[in-house]
Amino acid sequence: MKRIRINAGYVGLVFKNGDYKGVLTEGVHWVGLFKTVIIYDMNQRFYPPMDLSLLLRDEKLSSMLDVVNISDSQIGVLLCEGNFDSVLTAGKYAYWKQMNKFSWVVDGISDPEITSQLSKSILNRKEFIPYVLQCAIESYEKGVLFIDNKFTEVLDAGKYFYWKAVKEVSVIKVDMRQSQLEVSGQEMLTKDKAGLRMNFFAGYQVCDVMKAATENKDFRQQLYINVQLALREFVGSLNLDELLNSKEALSNYVRESLEEKSKKLGVEILGCGLKDVILPGEMKDIMNQVLVAQKKAQANVIARREETASTRSMLNTAKLMEENEMLIRLKEMEYVEKIAEKVGEITISGNGQALNQLKEIFTSKQ
Repeated sequence: MKRIRINAGYVGLVFKNGDYKGVLTEGVHWVGLFKTVIIYDMNQRFYPPMDLSLLLRDEKLSSMLDVVNISDSQIGVLLCEGNFDSVLTAGKYAYWKQMNKFSWVVDGISDPEITSQLSKSILNRKEFIPYVLQCAIESYEKGVLFIDNKFTEVLDAGKYFYWKAVKEVSVIKVDMRQSQLEVSGQEMLTKDKAGLRMNFFAGYQVCDVMKAATENKDFRQQLYINVQLALREFVGSLNLDELLNSKEALSNYVRESLEEKSKKLGVEILGCGLKDVILPGEMKDIMNQVLVAQKKAQANVIARREETASTRSMLNTAKLMEENEMLIRLKEMEYVEKIAEKVGEITISGNGQALNQLKEIFTSKQ
């Protein structure tokens, strides 16, 4: 015989030749020399050395254990004194009752919706990454939920958790804000075969989440192609000069062309606009020469118009002066006044005759 002491908070399992013989609780025990005693800490989870079902045949040991059965369609969360300890997958688990330390929450995973009272802080733990899909929908977004690739519901803003162990769960997020589509550097030919590049934009907003997310593979790409086609159709119907004078008409045409097509994509067109028309280098030089020639011609027309007006004014003045001698005298005095402004000093000689001459110049005849 050999003496075995079991301390408080511990328990011993007796085996002989690999067969379970009994359980030893707190105290001093005597066992045979050919028996083996395995001591367990009751503060820890019980890991059986053999099939748990065989051990549970002992009523005494069975009464000391809490047993949890997790099926293939379930998942469990082990809590130690109310705090997260581990994730329990399919299987059978045993814990010592005496310490009343462990508890657990079991939830079915055949339905992806998490119905247990697990806190988000627990579900956010890295141990749940293989089992839980987390999805955050922002305030400016809508979410489209698919389970096993089938549409289920539209999600509003918030944070959602789903079991993904049994069924495939996915969420498509759609931005509901006003957005802008840029169509840049599009090379096109006008009706008169002039090559050019355009930068165009279209403002849009998703108005039908279902159409945008489920009925169209990539609504933004399709909208981009529709804008391209509308631009090419309009540009190809006009000569270069007509096109350069029809920028506003181009924007209106593209918007009208997109209205019906955009509804099928689940979006609403808010506005369109042409940003740039880029001509090739040679074409740009020719256009600059034409512009310079036009401006020179306009300048010549203005110069001729001013010369004509000036000549007409001089003719009218001459007619008036011819008819009125007083006007001629006033004009003479005006020129004398201008000359006098430039004279610094006057030297008089000739025995007073020069003074009489000046009087005659600067005074009017009676």
